[in-house]
Amino acid sequence: MDLNAIKNRLSQLQTSNNRTSNLWKPSPGNQIVRIVPYKFNKDNPFIELYFHYDLGGKNYLSPISFGRPDPIEEFAQKLKSTGSKDDYRLGRKVEAKMRTYAPVVVRGEENQGVKFWGFGKTVYQELLSIIADPDYGDITDPVNGRDVAVVFKTAEETGKSFPSTSIRVKPNQTPITEDASLLETLTESQKNITEIYQEQSYEDLTQALNDYLNGGSSSEEESNEEEKTAAPAASTYDSQKTSDAFDDLFNN
Repeated sequence: MDLNAIKNRLSQLQTSNNRTSNLWKPSPGNQIVRIVPYKFNKDNPFIELYFHYDLGGKNYLSPISFGRPDPIEEFAQKLKSTGSKDDYRLGRKVEAKMRTYAPVVVRGEENQGVKFWGFGKTVYQELLSIIADPDYGDITDPVNGRDVAVVFKTAEETGKSFPSTSIRVKPNQTPITEDASLLETLTESQKNITEIYQEQSYEDLTQALNDYLNGGSSSEEESNEEEKTAAPAASTYDSQKTSDAFDDLFNN
């Protein structure tokens, strides 16, 4: 029996469970949340992270989220600059894409603590516009902030190939909670987003990219279904040109 393999698998499952329990994804219908101040950056509740999606069935947090170099992003930008349509398509597929997170309290589930709500560019821009509007002000204020109504519709409901999320800020200013003890718990016991999504080393990401381009997989870690996006396989492109670009980037 390989005890190291068993320990590694246990760690992977625990990481997956930790991620699931600390993320909030809206269910079909209407829900109410309150965006709360982020303990680790009280000047800004929004956390912009960049991910490489669906590389061999897995998603990877990009180090560019923290201003550090990323071999997959370097490779993607090199491909996009060759002038080849196929290279450009592959570069677009593997390049890091932004997803924004905000710490929220779900109304009716306050006892479950703060969770992270992840959303795309459209919702993010709308939230920024609302906060920038002096008629609304700081909707995250613990005492005088405002709740946000989130309406989620499935692809079947929208009649399109993708679901939709819309938001509406409640007009009344309300506290997060009237319970001072609960308020302190909600604001001070938050997790850091890096405890949920962990950055990998430059070397590990290089190996993941190499495995993906060769049709393999570098890890058994389960993908987060919330973050998965459909994308063409690397094999649909000119494998020799891709291999040459990879070697040129990492061997020089």
